[in-house]
Amino acid sequence: MSKKKKIVLAYSGGLDTSIIVPWLKENHDCEVHAYCGDIGQGDEELRGLEAKARASGAVSCRVDNLQRQWLTDYVWPCVRAMTVYEGRYLLGTSMARPILAKGQVDYAHEIGADAVAHGCTGKGNDQVRFELAYQALGPELEVIAPWRHWDIRSREDALDYADRRGIQVTASRTKIYSRDKNLWHISHEGGALESPGNAPPDDVWTLTVDPRQAPDQPQELTLGFLAGVPVAINGEHLPAEVLLTRLNELGGKHGIGRVDICENRLVGMKSRGVYETPGGTIVMEAARTMRALTMERDTMRLCEKLMPEYGDLVYTGRWFHPTRVALDALFAQATKHVTGEVRVRLYKGTATALSTTSKHSLFSEDLATFGQSAKFDHADSYGFVKLYGLPGAVAAKIQGVQGVTK
Repeated sequence: MSKKKKIVLAYSGGLDTSIIVPWLKENHDCEVHAYCGDIGQGDEELRGLEAKARASGAVSCRVDNLQRQWLTDYVWPCVRAMTVYEGRYLLGTSMARPILAKGQVDYAHEIGADAVAHGCTGKGNDQVRFELAYQALGPELEVIAPWRHWDIRSREDALDYADRRGIQVTASRTKIYSRDKNLWHISHEGGALESPGNAPPDDVWTLTVDPRQAPDQPQELTLGFLAGVPVAINGEHLPAEVLLTRLNELGGKHGIGRVDICENRLVGMKSRGVYETPGGTIVMEAARTMRALTMERDTMRLCEKLMPEYGDLVYTGRWFHPTRVALDALFAQATKHVTGEVRVRLYKGTATALSTTSKHSLFSEDLATFGQSAKFDHADSYGFVKLYGLPGAVAAKIQGVQGVTK
């Protein structure tokens, strides 16, 4: 008798992965092992997950606490790079997939699995993020993506499939939102959000209050940074997961971090995503201010030029690509002096940096003052301005002044 194939499934306990367990068993001579990485989904999603996986037919279910490792090794590098996709999306899902795929591959190697599986659709970005990680970390493993093969074509079909097999799921037919939650953010898709012409219904938001209902009195906090990443709140040094959890609570209370964007997916279509990133929004506001004080001009501008490329690498699943690793080394070097404290005000949907201090500050009051300066001689600017404008002056003399209508 031939040995059964072992498949490790990236498992969340949601609708798609819940029905994938029996589908794999029905379509492959296999045993299914579920894997889930805890990156801050919350007790509601993780409680009883092992029992739920087994009830669906899985042989085992591994749940690893990856919260601190994820923030330290995946999220903080993106903070150092000030990574934003298309000007607004703070990449909460994009940053999460590489560590989940890595944990899945590690578990597959541990139990001697033959294949890995995921519940990503053929329209989404996550299929690429998972599978590029598989290629880098476990190229010998077969990849199974049920959405490319089964005849299920909608959430309603998936719910019908679950009903026929007696699988309990939390999704309903009246409110079908697809959500992805972790310590950095929560994303919302589907249902009424599928049309950009619909404003997000009130029942979408889960982490943040309506800014109009936020406290009328602002709240201030001081965020401490070390080498470009946050390490303390109001002078108290905290583990990464505790720090971000506190910022999420404070930001959520003041309605901070809501984003509604129609973004360009990797596969080419536009997709409407609604995000809540309360703590991350505070971190990015403070980090931007800390960098402005402590980073040398040309280095900071180079980082700003490279950030969109870095963001694209993260968004499109190329976390383990040599280019991202090389850029990460550059950002780490560039931000090694981004250390100090930033005071931030939270008020009705906004996080605003008020002041910043650092022992590495490059600001010189003596140089910047409008009054008498001991270190700056205004006469020095004559030769500087003349030489700085020399190329344009030569061109104007020979070719005429450009851009002037007569």
